[in-house]
Amino acid sequence: MIHLAALLPLLLFALPATAQVRPFSCVGAEQVEDDVFSVPFARGSARVTDAARTALASAEEALRANPDRVACVLGHSGQEGGASTSIRLAAERARAVAEALSTRGIERDRLRAEARSAQFSPRVRAAEPPARTVTIVVLPAP
Repeated sequence: MIHLAALLPLLLFALPATAQVRPFSCVGAEQVEDDVFSVPFARGSARVTDAARTALASAEEALRANPDRVACVLGHSGQEGGASTSIRLAAERARAVAEALSTRGIERDRLRAEARSAQFSPRVRAAEPPARTVTIVVLPAP
């Protein structure tokens, strides 16, 4: 006969894990000048390549140095199709870079992946050649 006390630890492990979400916003992240890293992408692609190695390592180092810091991962695309195609591609790029940082051991709740539209970002709109990047902005510690 199994006692209830013996089952309790097993039941606790069977419960779904709930991650605590760190509350932070990426509004205004484009204004940050320190600890900003750029990951390039090929036209029409959201695949992270070896060209991202240095930027990912630098962002990882800044995040590991202070566990209270978080990062905004901002995807950009030039005019790579229509407006909805471009914003979707920017979002896919941001998610791919956030996943690459997560694979390197950075907790996913410290990262926000967002798309930035050229229509709403003067920096992206003015970029020559058109921005096909993801900008990793490691925010200052709170």
